[in-house]
Amino acid sequence: MTTSPPAEGTVGAYPKRWLALALLGTAQFMLILDVTVVAIALPQMEVDLALSREALTWVVAAYTVAFGGLMLLGGRSADLFGAKPIVYTGLLVFIAGSLAAGLAETGSVLLTGRVAQGVGAAMLSPSALSVVVRLFDGDERNRALGIWSALGGGGASVGVLLGGLISAGPGWPWVFFVNVPVGAVVFIGLLRVLPALPPQPGARTRLDVFGAVLVTGATGLAIYALTIAGEIGWTAPRTLIFFGIAVVLYLLFGWWQKTTRSPLMNLSLLGRRPVFSGVFVLGIATALMVAVFFLGTFYFQQFAGYGPLITGLLFLPIALATMAGAQIAGRLVGRLGARRLGAIGMIVGAVGLLIPAVWATTTTTTIGISFGALGIGMLFVVASATALVNVAPEEAGIASGLLSTFHEVGASVGVATVSSIAVVSLAGGGDEGFKQAFLAAAIGALVATAIATIAIPGRQHGETPASDITTP
Repeated sequence: MTTSPPAEGTVGAYPKRWLALALLGTAQFMLILDVTVVAIALPQMEVDLALSREALTWVVAAYTVAFGGLMLLGGRSADLFGAKPIVYTGLLVFIAGSLAAGLAETGSVLLTGRVAQGVGAAMLSPSALSVVVRLFDGDERNRALGIWSALGGGGASVGVLLGGLISAGPGWPWVFFVNVPVGAVVFIGLLRVLPALPPQPGARTRLDVFGAVLVTGATGLAIYALTIAGEIGWTAPRTLIFFGIAVVLYLLFGWWQKTTRSPLMNLSLLGRRPVFSGVFVLGIATALMVAVFFLGTFYFQQFAGYGPLITGLLFLPIALATMAGAQIAGRLVGRLGARRLGAIGMIVGAVGLLIPAVWATTTTTTIGISFGALGIGMLFVVASATALVNVAPEEAGIASGLLSTFHEVGASVGVATVSSIAVVSLAGGGDEGFKQAFLAAAIGALVATAIATIAIPGRQHGETPASDITTP
Protein backbone atom coordinates (compact mmCIF):
# COMPACT_ATOMS: atom_id res chain seq x y z
CA MET A 1 0.00 0.00 0.00
CA THR A 2 1.47 3.37 -1.07
CA THR A 3 1.54 6.16 1.47
CA SER A 4 -0.03 9.37 0.20
CA PRO A 5 2.16 12.44 -0.09
CA PRO A 6 1.64 15.33 2.25
CA ALA A 7 -1.04 17.83 1.55
CA GLU A 8 0.14 21.33 0.69
CA GLY A 9 1.16 23.17 3.83
CA THR A 10 1.46 20.14 6.12
CA VAL A 11 4.75 18.95 7.56
CA GLY A 12 5.91 15.40 8.01
CA ALA A 13 2.82 13.70 6.53
CA TYR A 14 4.83 11.40 4.28
CA PRO A 15 7.03 9.11 6.41
CA LYS A 16 9.45 8.16 3.63
CA ARG A 17 10.21 11.75 2.63
CA TRP A 18 13.84 11.63 3.82
CA LEU A 19 14.50 8.36 2.00
CA ALA A 20 12.91 9.87 -1.11
CA LEU A 21 15.21 12.88 -0.69
CA ALA A 22 18.23 10.60 -0.40
CA LEU A 23 17.42 8.82 -3.67
CA LEU A 24 16.45 11.97 -5.54
CA GLY A 25 19.54 13.70 -4.16
CA THR A 26 21.70 10.83 -5.40
CA ALA A 27 20.18 11.24 -8.86
CA GLN A 28 20.83 14.99 -8.78
CA PHE A 29 24.36 14.34 -7.51
CA MET A 30 24.92 12.11 -10.55
CA LEU A 31 23.55 14.73 -12.97
CA ILE A 32 25.73 17.54 -11.58
CA LEU A 33 28.73 15.24 -11.29
CA ASP A 34 28.50 14.64 -15.04
CA VAL A 35 29.09 18.33 -15.70
CA THR A 36 32.63 18.09 -14.31
CA VAL A 37 33.52 14.39 -14.22
CA VAL A 38 34.57 14.65 -17.86
CA ALA A 39 36.81 17.67 -17.27
CA ILE A 40 39.79 15.74 -15.97
CA ALA A 41 39.37 13.10 -18.70
CA LEU A 42 39.38 15.69 -21.51
CA PRO A 43 43.12 15.34 -22.25
CA GLN A 44 42.68 11.57 -22.72
CA MET A 45 39.61 12.08 -24.92
CA GLU A 46 41.53 14.64 -26.96
CA VAL A 47 44.21 12.06 -27.77
CA ASP A 48 42.02 8.97 -28.21
CA LEU A 49 39.34 10.62 -30.34
CA ALA A 50 41.48 13.34 -32.00
CA LEU A 51 39.29 16.17 -30.67
CA SER A 52 39.94 19.87 -31.35
CA ARG A 53 39.82 22.54 -28.60
CA GLU A 54 36.37 23.55 -29.84
CA ALA A 55 35.19 19.93 -29.69
CA LEU A 56 36.67 19.55 -26.20
CA THR A 57 34.63 22.52 -25.01
CA TRP A 58 31.51 20.99 -26.52
CA VAL A 59 32.07 17.72 -24.66
CA VAL A 60 31.15 19.82 -21.61
CA ALA A 61 28.80 22.30 -23.29
CA ALA A 62 26.72 19.78 -25.30
CA TYR A 63 25.52 18.29 -22.03
CA THR A 64 24.90 21.59 -20.28
CA VAL A 65 23.20 23.24 -23.28
CA ALA A 66 20.74 20.35 -23.69
CA PHE A 67 20.35 20.14 -19.91
CA GLY A 68 19.72 23.86 -19.47
CA GLY A 69 17.85 24.55 -22.69
CA LEU A 70 15.25 21.82 -22.19
CA MET A 71 14.90 22.27 -18.43
CA LEU A 72 11.83 24.47 -18.68
CA LEU A 73 10.13 21.84 -20.81
CA GLY A 74 10.99 19.20 -18.22
CA GLY A 75 9.66 21.34 -15.39
CA ARG A 76 6.42 22.11 -17.21
CA SER A 77 6.00 18.40 -18.03
CA ALA A 78 6.18 17.65 -14.30
CA ASP A 79 3.40 20.18 -13.69
CA LEU A 80 1.20 18.76 -16.46
CA PHE A 81 1.69 15.01 -16.12
CA GLY A 82 2.88 14.64 -12.54
CA ALA A 83 6.49 14.53 -11.35
CA LYS A 84 6.73 10.76 -10.94
CA PRO A 85 6.62 9.62 -14.61
CA ILE A 86 8.95 12.46 -15.65
CA VAL A 87 11.49 11.45 -13.00
CA TYR A 88 11.46 7.85 -14.23
CA THR A 89 11.66 8.77 -17.93
CA GLY A 90 14.45 11.27 -17.39
CA LEU A 91 16.52 8.79 -15.40
CA LEU A 92 16.19 6.08 -18.06
CA VAL A 93 17.15 8.47 -20.88
CA PHE A 94 20.15 9.67 -18.89
CA ILE A 95 21.33 6.09 -18.33
CA ALA A 96 20.98 5.32 -22.05
CA GLY A 97 22.95 8.45 -22.99
CA SER A 98 25.69 7.52 -20.53
CA LEU A 99 26.02 4.07 -22.09
CA ALA A 100 26.24 5.56 -25.60
CA ALA A 101 28.91 8.08 -24.56
CA GLY A 102 31.01 5.39 -22.91
CA LEU A 103 30.89 3.22 -26.03
CA ALA A 104 31.80 6.12 -28.35
CA GLU A 105 34.70 5.63 -30.74
CA THR A 106 34.31 8.96 -32.53
CA GLY A 107 33.77 12.53 -31.40
CA SER A 108 30.34 12.73 -33.06
CA VAL A 109 29.06 9.67 -31.20
CA LEU A 110 30.45 11.02 -27.93
CA LEU A 111 28.67 14.35 -28.41
CA THR A 112 25.43 12.54 -29.32
CA GLY A 113 25.62 10.59 -26.08
CA ARG A 114 26.27 13.80 -24.15
CA VAL A 115 23.22 15.44 -25.72
CA ALA A 116 21.10 12.41 -24.75
CA GLN A 117 22.42 12.68 -21.19
CA GLY A 118 21.40 16.34 -21.19
CA VAL A 119 17.88 15.56 -22.41
CA GLY A 120 17.41 12.98 -19.63
CA ALA A 121 18.83 15.35 -17.03
CA ALA A 122 16.50 18.14 -18.21
CA MET A 123 13.51 15.94 -17.40
CA LEU A 124 14.87 14.49 -14.17
CA SER A 125 16.35 17.49 -12.36
CA PRO A 126 13.39 19.92 -12.22
CA SER A 127 10.84 17.18 -11.57
CA ALA A 128 12.99 15.83 -8.71
CA LEU A 129 13.36 19.31 -7.17
CA SER A 130 9.62 19.84 -7.55
CA VAL A 131 9.06 16.66 -5.50
CA VAL A 132 11.41 17.92 -2.78
CA VAL A 133 9.62 21.27 -2.59
CA ARG A 134 6.24 19.53 -2.23
CA LEU A 135 7.35 16.91 0.31
CA PHE A 136 8.90 19.36 2.78
CA ASP A 137 7.74 22.52 4.48
CA GLY A 138 8.87 24.95 7.15
CA ASP A 139 12.33 24.47 8.65
CA GLU A 140 12.49 20.98 7.15
CA ARG A 141 12.39 22.52 3.67
CA ASN A 142 15.38 24.74 4.46
CA ARG A 143 17.32 21.70 5.66
CA ALA A 144 16.24 19.66 2.64
CA LEU A 145 17.31 22.44 0.26
CA GLY A 146 20.62 22.67 2.11
CA ILE A 147 21.20 18.96 1.55
CA TRP A 148 20.08 19.26 -2.08
CA SER A 149 22.46 22.17 -2.68
CA ALA A 150 25.34 20.41 -0.94
CA LEU A 151 24.85 17.35 -3.12
CA GLY A 152 24.67 19.50 -6.24
CA GLY A 153 27.70 21.63 -5.43
CA GLY A 154 29.62 18.68 -4.04
CA GLY A 155 28.75 16.62 -7.09
CA ALA A 156 30.60 19.07 -9.30
CA SER A 157 33.70 18.91 -7.12
CA VAL A 158 33.59 15.15 -6.58
CA GLY A 159 33.18 14.81 -10.33
CA VAL A 160 36.72 16.06 -10.85
CA LEU A 161 38.07 13.74 -8.14
CA LEU A 162 36.18 10.74 -9.52
CA GLY A 163 37.25 11.66 -13.03
CA GLY A 164 40.87 11.56 -11.94
CA LEU A 165 40.54 8.17 -10.27
CA ILE A 166 38.72 6.67 -13.25
CA SER A 167 41.03 8.21 -15.86
CA ALA A 168 44.07 6.86 -14.04
CA GLY A 169 42.41 3.43 -13.77
CA PRO A 170 40.02 1.87 -16.29
CA GLY A 171 40.06 4.92 -18.59
CA TRP A 172 37.79 7.77 -19.65
CA PRO A 173 34.83 5.64 -20.96
CA TRP A 174 34.14 4.63 -17.37
CA VAL A 175 33.31 8.19 -16.35
CA PHE A 176 30.11 7.44 -18.30
CA PHE A 177 29.72 3.71 -17.63
CA VAL A 178 29.62 4.30 -13.85
CA ASN A 179 26.25 6.03 -14.27
CA VAL A 180 24.59 2.83 -15.49
CA PRO A 181 24.69 0.70 -12.28
CA VAL A 182 24.20 3.72 -10.01
CA GLY A 183 21.24 4.89 -12.06
CA ALA A 184 19.71 1.41 -12.01
CA VAL A 185 19.92 1.23 -8.20
CA VAL A 186 18.34 4.68 -7.85
CA PHE A 187 15.57 3.74 -10.31
CA ILE A 188 14.67 0.58 -8.37
CA GLY A 189 14.72 2.49 -5.09
CA LEU A 190 12.45 5.24 -6.43
CA LEU A 191 9.94 2.66 -7.65
CA ARG A 192 9.52 1.61 -4.02
CA VAL A 193 9.50 4.96 -2.18
CA LEU A 194 8.52 7.77 -4.54
CA PRO A 195 4.99 8.91 -3.69
CA ALA A 196 2.33 9.51 -6.31
CA LEU A 197 2.30 13.26 -6.88
CA PRO A 198 -0.55 14.04 -9.27
CA PRO A 199 -0.49 16.97 -11.69
CA GLN A 200 -1.16 20.25 -9.92
CA PRO A 201 -4.61 21.82 -10.36
CA GLY A 202 -4.43 24.88 -12.56
CA ALA A 203 -1.51 23.66 -14.69
CA ARG A 204 -1.81 24.26 -18.44
CA THR A 205 -2.91 21.45 -20.65
CA ARG A 206 -0.31 21.49 -23.45
CA LEU A 207 3.46 21.48 -23.78
CA ASP A 208 5.11 24.39 -25.57
CA VAL A 209 7.58 22.40 -27.67
CA PHE A 210 8.22 25.30 -30.06
CA GLY A 211 9.14 27.55 -27.15
CA ALA A 212 11.57 24.90 -25.88
CA VAL A 213 13.18 24.69 -29.33
CA LEU A 214 13.60 28.47 -29.46
CA VAL A 215 15.23 28.81 -26.03
CA THR A 216 17.46 25.78 -26.60
CA GLY A 217 18.58 27.05 -30.00
CA ALA A 218 19.29 30.51 -28.62
CA THR A 219 21.34 29.08 -25.76
CA GLY A 220 23.30 26.76 -28.05
CA LEU A 221 24.19 29.56 -30.47
CA ALA A 222 25.23 31.87 -27.63
CA ILE A 223 27.55 29.21 -26.23
CA TYR A 224 28.93 28.50 -29.70
CA ALA A 225 29.70 32.21 -30.14
CA LEU A 226 31.53 32.26 -26.81
CA THR A 227 33.46 29.14 -27.82
CA ILE A 228 34.75 30.49 -31.15
CA ALA A 229 35.50 33.92 -29.68
CA GLY A 230 38.75 32.57 -28.25
CA GLU A 231 39.77 31.29 -31.68
CA ILE A 232 38.82 34.16 -34.01
CA GLY A 233 38.27 37.13 -31.66
CA TRP A 234 35.39 38.61 -29.68
CA THR A 235 34.60 41.21 -32.35
CA ALA A 236 35.04 38.95 -35.38
CA PRO A 237 32.04 39.02 -37.79
CA ARG A 238 31.34 35.31 -37.28
CA THR A 239 31.26 35.71 -33.49
CA LEU A 240 28.96 38.73 -33.68
CA ILE A 241 26.63 37.03 -36.17
CA PHE A 242 26.05 34.04 -33.91
CA PHE A 243 25.57 36.31 -30.89
CA GLY A 244 23.07 38.34 -32.90
CA ILE A 245 21.08 35.28 -34.00
CA ALA A 246 20.99 34.09 -30.38
CA VAL A 247 19.58 37.45 -29.25
CA VAL A 248 16.94 37.33 -31.99
CA LEU A 249 15.88 33.84 -30.94
CA TYR A 250 15.65 34.93 -27.28
CA LEU A 251 13.46 37.88 -28.31
CA LEU A 252 11.33 35.56 -30.46
CA PHE A 253 10.98 33.24 -27.48
CA GLY A 254 9.77 36.15 -25.35
CA TRP A 255 7.23 37.17 -28.00
CA TRP A 256 6.02 33.59 -28.40
CA GLN A 257 5.51 33.20 -24.66
CA LYS A 258 3.26 36.26 -24.65
CA THR A 259 1.15 35.22 -27.65
CA THR A 260 0.74 31.42 -27.51
CA ARG A 261 -2.20 29.89 -25.65
CA SER A 262 -0.06 27.54 -23.57
CA PRO A 263 3.38 29.11 -23.06
CA LEU A 264 6.34 27.20 -21.72
CA MET A 265 6.50 29.66 -18.84
CA ASN A 266 4.79 32.75 -17.56
CA LEU A 267 7.41 35.45 -18.16
CA SER A 268 6.08 37.34 -15.16
CA LEU A 269 7.51 34.52 -13.01
CA LEU A 270 11.02 35.62 -13.98
CA GLY A 271 9.95 39.21 -13.37
CA ARG A 272 9.30 38.49 -9.69
CA ARG A 273 12.17 39.89 -7.69
CA PRO A 274 12.86 36.78 -5.56
CA VAL A 275 12.82 34.48 -8.59
CA PHE A 276 15.00 36.77 -10.72
CA SER A 277 17.57 37.31 -7.98
CA GLY A 278 17.61 33.61 -7.13
CA VAL A 279 18.26 32.44 -10.68
CA PHE A 280 20.83 35.21 -11.17
CA VAL A 281 22.79 34.11 -8.11
CA LEU A 282 22.62 30.46 -9.18
CA GLY A 283 23.78 31.25 -12.71
CA ILE A 284 26.77 33.23 -11.43
CA ALA A 285 27.65 30.59 -8.82
CA THR A 286 27.57 27.78 -11.35
CA ALA A 287 29.56 29.76 -13.93
CA LEU A 288 32.27 30.43 -11.34
CA MET A 289 32.32 26.83 -10.10
CA VAL A 290 32.52 25.14 -13.51
CA ALA A 291 34.98 27.74 -14.79
CA VAL A 292 37.50 27.08 -12.02
CA PHE A 293 37.09 23.31 -12.41
CA PHE A 294 37.81 23.59 -16.12
CA LEU A 295 40.80 25.87 -15.49
CA GLY A 296 42.04 23.86 -12.52
CA THR A 297 42.12 20.51 -14.25
CA PHE A 298 44.07 21.86 -17.22
CA TYR A 299 46.40 23.91 -14.99
CA PHE A 300 47.29 20.92 -12.81
CA GLN A 301 47.72 18.51 -15.71
CA GLN A 302 48.94 20.60 -18.61
CA PHE A 303 51.03 23.27 -16.88
CA ALA A 304 51.99 21.72 -13.52
CA GLY A 305 52.49 18.28 -15.09
CA TYR A 306 50.44 16.11 -12.71
CA GLY A 307 48.64 12.96 -13.81
CA PRO A 308 44.85 12.56 -13.58
CA LEU A 309 45.01 10.71 -10.24
CA ILE A 310 46.97 13.44 -8.43
CA THR A 311 44.86 16.10 -10.10
CA GLY A 312 41.71 14.41 -8.85
CA LEU A 313 43.08 14.21 -5.31
CA LEU A 314 43.93 17.92 -5.41
CA PHE A 315 40.21 18.57 -5.92
CA LEU A 316 39.21 16.69 -2.75
CA PRO A 317 39.47 19.77 -0.46
CA ILE A 318 37.51 21.71 -3.07
CA ALA A 319 34.68 19.17 -2.91
CA LEU A 320 34.64 19.24 0.90
CA ALA A 321 34.68 23.04 0.96
CA THR A 322 31.74 23.26 -1.46
CA MET A 323 29.60 20.88 0.59
CA ALA A 324 30.62 22.61 3.83
CA GLY A 325 29.60 25.99 2.42
CA ALA A 326 26.16 24.67 1.46
CA GLN A 327 25.60 23.11 4.87
CA ILE A 328 26.68 26.30 6.67
CA ALA A 329 24.35 28.37 4.51
CA GLY A 330 21.45 25.98 5.14
CA ARG A 331 21.80 26.68 8.85
CA LEU A 332 22.45 30.43 8.60
CA VAL A 333 20.10 31.60 5.85
CA GLY A 334 17.19 31.83 8.29
CA ARG A 335 19.21 33.99 10.70
CA LEU A 336 21.22 36.23 8.40
CA GLY A 337 18.82 36.44 5.48
CA ALA A 338 19.53 35.61 1.85
CA ARG A 339 20.83 39.09 0.93
CA ARG A 340 23.57 39.21 3.55
CA LEU A 341 24.56 35.58 3.12
CA GLY A 342 24.64 35.99 -0.67
CA ALA A 343 27.02 38.94 -0.41
CA ILE A 344 29.28 36.98 1.95
CA GLY A 345 29.34 34.02 -0.43
CA MET A 346 30.17 36.17 -3.46
CA ILE A 347 33.00 37.99 -1.68
CA VAL A 348 34.52 34.77 -0.35
CA GLY A 349 34.33 33.31 -3.85
CA ALA A 350 35.99 36.36 -5.40
CA VAL A 351 38.84 36.40 -2.86
CA GLY A 352 39.50 32.71 -3.41
CA LEU A 353 39.66 33.08 -7.20
CA LEU A 354 41.91 36.11 -6.94
CA ILE A 355 44.66 34.06 -5.25
CA PRO A 356 45.64 31.93 -8.31
CA ALA A 357 45.18 35.01 -10.52
CA VAL A 358 47.94 36.80 -8.59
CA TRP A 359 50.12 33.89 -7.45
CA ALA A 360 49.70 30.64 -9.37
CA THR A 361 51.40 27.59 -7.87
CA THR A 362 49.96 24.17 -7.13
CA THR A 363 49.59 25.05 -3.45
CA THR A 364 48.15 28.54 -3.87
CA THR A 365 45.80 27.45 -6.63
CA THR A 366 44.43 24.59 -4.51
CA ILE A 367 44.03 26.82 -1.45
CA GLY A 368 42.47 29.64 -3.46
CA ILE A 369 39.95 27.46 -5.28
CA SER A 370 39.05 25.66 -2.05
CA PHE A 371 38.41 28.94 -0.24
CA GLY A 372 36.40 30.22 -3.18
CA ALA A 373 34.40 26.97 -3.25
CA LEU A 374 33.34 27.60 0.36
CA GLY A 375 31.63 30.80 -0.74
CA ILE A 376 30.24 29.30 -3.93
CA GLY A 377 28.69 26.47 -1.92
CA MET A 378 26.83 29.08 0.15
CA LEU A 379 25.41 30.66 -2.99
CA PHE A 380 23.59 27.50 -4.06
CA VAL A 381 21.47 27.54 -0.90
CA VAL A 382 20.91 31.30 -1.15
CA ALA A 383 19.69 30.91 -4.72
CA SER A 384 17.27 28.05 -3.97
CA ALA A 385 15.89 29.65 -0.81
CA THR A 386 15.34 32.96 -2.62
CA ALA A 387 13.86 31.74 -5.89
CA LEU A 388 11.44 29.21 -4.34
CA VAL A 389 10.16 31.54 -1.64
CA ASN A 390 6.71 32.29 -2.93
CA VAL A 391 5.67 30.18 -5.92
CA ALA A 392 2.21 28.65 -6.26
CA PRO A 393 1.90 24.83 -6.12
CA GLU A 394 1.03 24.64 -9.82
CA GLU A 395 4.22 26.57 -10.60
CA ALA A 396 6.56 24.35 -8.57
CA GLY A 397 7.78 22.39 -11.59
CA ILE A 398 8.37 25.35 -13.88
CA ALA A 399 10.01 27.38 -11.09
CA SER A 400 12.34 24.48 -10.34
CA GLY A 401 13.00 24.16 -14.07
CA LEU A 402 13.82 27.86 -14.33
CA LEU A 403 16.23 27.61 -11.41
CA SER A 404 17.89 24.52 -12.86
CA THR A 405 18.03 26.15 -16.32
CA PHE A 406 20.19 28.97 -15.04
CA HIS A 407 22.36 26.40 -13.27
CA GLU A 408 23.21 24.71 -16.57
CA VAL A 409 23.32 27.87 -18.66
CA GLY A 410 25.72 29.32 -16.10
CA ALA A 411 27.87 26.21 -16.44
CA SER A 412 27.91 26.55 -20.24
CA VAL A 413 28.75 30.26 -20.16
CA GLY A 414 31.44 29.73 -17.53
CA VAL A 415 33.33 27.01 -19.38
CA ALA A 416 33.02 28.71 -22.77
CA THR A 417 34.17 32.10 -21.47
CA VAL A 418 37.23 30.96 -19.53
CA SER A 419 38.16 28.57 -22.34
CA SER A 420 38.29 31.56 -24.68
CA ILE A 421 40.25 33.75 -22.25
CA ALA A 422 42.74 30.99 -21.39
CA VAL A 423 43.17 29.81 -24.99
CA VAL A 424 46.91 30.66 -25.02
CA SER A 425 47.62 28.57 -21.92
CA LEU A 426 45.41 25.73 -23.16
CA ALA A 427 47.58 25.63 -26.28
CA GLY A 428 50.70 25.19 -24.13
CA GLY A 429 51.72 28.84 -23.84
CA GLY A 430 52.51 29.05 -20.11
CA ASP A 431 50.25 30.07 -17.26
CA GLU A 432 49.44 33.67 -18.21
CA GLY A 433 46.15 32.68 -19.83
CA PHE A 434 45.14 30.76 -16.71
CA LYS A 435 45.90 33.80 -14.54
CA GLN A 436 43.87 36.09 -16.79
CA ALA A 437 40.92 33.70 -16.70
CA PHE A 438 41.03 33.40 -12.89
CA LEU A 439 41.22 37.20 -12.67
CA ALA A 440 38.20 37.56 -14.97
CA ALA A 441 36.25 35.12 -12.78
CA ALA A 442 37.18 37.05 -9.61
CA ILE A 443 36.12 40.36 -11.15
CA GLY A 444 32.87 38.77 -12.31
CA ALA A 445 32.18 37.61 -8.75
CA LEU A 446 32.77 41.12 -7.37
CA VAL A 447 30.46 42.70 -9.94
CA ALA A 448 27.85 40.05 -9.17
CA THR A 449 28.16 40.90 -5.46
CA ALA A 450 26.92 44.42 -6.08
CA ILE A 451 24.09 43.28 -8.35
CA ALA A 452 22.96 40.50 -6.01
CA THR A 453 23.01 42.80 -2.98
CA ILE A 454 20.60 45.12 -4.75
CA ALA A 455 18.46 42.40 -6.35
CA ILE A 456 17.90 39.99 -3.44
CA PRO A 457 14.95 41.22 -1.36
CA GLY A 458 15.80 42.30 2.15
CA ARG A 459 14.11 40.88 5.23
CA GLN A 460 11.16 42.85 6.51
CA HIS A 461 10.40 43.30 10.21
CA GLY A 462 8.28 40.37 11.35
CA GLU A 463 8.72 38.58 8.04
CA THR A 464 7.68 34.95 7.89
CA PRO A 465 10.54 32.58 7.08
CA ALA A 466 10.77 31.96 3.35
CA SER A 467 9.74 28.37 3.48
CA ASP A 468 6.56 29.13 5.44
CA ILE A 469 5.11 31.65 2.98
CA THR A 470 2.08 30.51 0.99
CA THR A 471 1.18 32.16 -2.29
CA PRO A 472 -2.31 33.66 -2.23
